[in-house]
Amino acid sequence: MREHAQRLTGLGTTIFAEMSARAVATNSVNLGQGFPDRDGPDSLLEDAISAIRAGANQYPPGRGVPALRQAIADHQKRFYDLSYDPDTEVLVTTGATEAVAAALLAYVEPGDEVIALEPYYDSYAAGIAFAGGRRVPVTLRAPDFRLDLDELRAAVTPRTKVLLINSPHNPTGTVLTDDELRGISAVAVEHDLVVITDEVYEHLAYDGRPHRPLASYDGMAERTVSISSAGKTFAVTGWKIGWVTGTPEVVTAVTTAKQFLTFTSGAPFQPAVAGALALGNDYYDALRADLQSRRDLLCDGLEQLGFGVHRPEGTYFVTTDIRPLGHTDGIEFCRMLPERTGVVAIPHQVFYDNTEAGRPLVRWAFCKQPTLLQEALTRLQKL
Repeated sequence: MREHAQRLTGLGTTIFAEMSARAVATNSVNLGQGFPDRDGPDSLLEDAISAIRAGANQYPPGRGVPALRQAIADHQKRFYDLSYDPDTEVLVTTGATEAVAAALLAYVEPGDEVIALEPYYDSYAAGIAFAGGRRVPVTLRAPDFRLDLDELRAAVTPRTKVLLINSPHNPTGTVLTDDELRGISAVAVEHDLVVITDEVYEHLAYDGRPHRPLASYDGMAERTVSISSAGKTFAVTGWKIGWVTGTPEVVTAVTTAKQFLTFTSGAPFQPAVAGALALGNDYYDALRADLQSRRDLLCDGLEQLGFGVHRPEGTYFVTTDIRPLGHTDGIEFCRMLPERTGVVAIPHQVFYDNTEAGRPLVRWAFCKQPTLLQEALTRLQKL
């Protein structure tokens, strides 16, 4: 039998699948994959059950149910003063992962270059490969993981087509500043680039930091594919309800690709998410405060154990340097960890092309119950 397509080279079983399997085999506390160990708000769950019982079990409209598209438009106006027409400028997707893939398929021709902030979520590399593009990393370097705008400018070539920006940033936890976002906007406008923004952690920026959508900057509305989802905000990662907002031209382009991936999905979950997006500020504030306290619990504990800790500005994840403990290779460390301590984490270097920059770094998820985080810290004392 012939070999698989060259574009799949290097896209084997994800590190998440490997480490989750190790977690099960060793009965470990899994701080690897970024999903919460609790359900979302009761009203959201009850609305989904009601929708199932009311018969919302067949294909919803290709662009999403009208109530959810309106709720997404209302959300963008409420939090960012961005105005979108729910009929022409909003698209519901099967999670943000599909939205990113569809956007890349919509805008990347074979040979086009896509600049992405490194380390990057592993689906970005796959999506770029599926589109036939070439990924060009701009590295956020430890210990502060800030964007070097000079490096970004230097990465642009005549083949550059897309900037793929993630803020709050997984896995580093960086929240891009106003100066960094202005710099990205200037590069995009100067070189007429499409910008795909992954904003799934938009409500999980800590210590009073604001999340600012790139679409709100001068010259960016017409060139930005803004992406988010319900999974992280409402603790329903398995529902896979994401969305795209942008101009009618942007949404039509992404829809053209998306309709041949899943066409549509999540019929009873879509109206439930519509209701959740309208929850009061008390919900969003409590969510942020709760996760910030879990961040601090895990960061403080890891510091006490001797890790070099980079306290994140946002997301579900904290990054640590393992060199103070005498280790230098994150993959070796994470493969050793479940058997020795009964804890699972994720090595950073799988998120890099420039693997040396991530070799001594390990990512831990703090979106777990405080008792579970404390159990992990107790087990890690075996190190």
